[in-house]
Amino acid sequence: MLIERILALAAAAVVAICLGVGLMMISFAPTKPGVGLAGLAAPIDKGTARQMVETAIAQTPEYARYFSRMRETFTQDYEAALNEFSTRLADTKLEQSVDYYLSEAVRRLRQSRGALAGKAEPEAMSKVFAKQLDVLQAVAREDKKMCVAFLYGATNLDFQRFAAAQRPLVADMATANLEAMASGQEKNISRAQPNEADFKTLETALQARGLSKAEIDALLDGKMPDPPLDDAKMCAAGQTYLEVLRTLPEASRTRIYGLALELMSKS
Repeated sequence: MLIERILALAAAAVVAICLGVGLMMISFAPTKPGVGLAGLAAPIDKGTARQMVETAIAQTPEYARYFSRMRETFTQDYEAALNEFSTRLADTKLEQSVDYYLSEAVRRLRQSRGALAGKAEPEAMSKVFAKQLDVLQAVAREDKKMCVAFLYGATNLDFQRFAAAQRPLVADMATANLEAMASGQEKNISRAQPNEADFKTLETALQARGLSKAEIDALLDGKMPDPPLDDAKMCAAGQTYLEVLRTLPEASRTRIYGLALELMSKS
């Protein structure tokens, strides 16, 4: 049962939310070929392409702060990402949106350094999930169906438009993940995996907040009832889940957070 619960975290809401914005926006379409972000015509050499990418980022202050912090804390990863963006632009002459640059940078950093977040100080880990809750609540206010899609890792054009219109929220969530990785790199805190008592504590807390067994099973074990829960109920349950997680005793909370963050880095 414990192993099933641990593995279920990889597919359940907590992981899908963290993957959410970082992966969801990758399918933003590029703009028309042949014209650079600064109005330059093709051909574009790699140096010019790098300047264009950096200009696009600098003109989006919310994202510029993320990239500045990434350059400061994970310089090698920053350079690798910017070089990839520049090479792609120079080779294809296709401009990508600045939202793509952020989402791809988040994805790359999560894959290379994401496991560090599970070794961060408790406050840094808690902030990751707090920012995820902020995004989920904003999505819920917009559209309950989109909320459930975000909760379980699906996406559509409506979500992409929403994310592009909510850059401060997106940037805050991305930055919280980055800061957790930086904390993990510095502190390197070793944690045990959650135990059965941790999951029982979480389940009891969810029951106390009024969630049904079907809702709890959907959140903790990825088991959707037949017929499935309606969008409004599932969306509310996802928000309750994240709210309850942060009320658990610190030992249980940090073990669950640590495992979830570790699993995200492997996704």
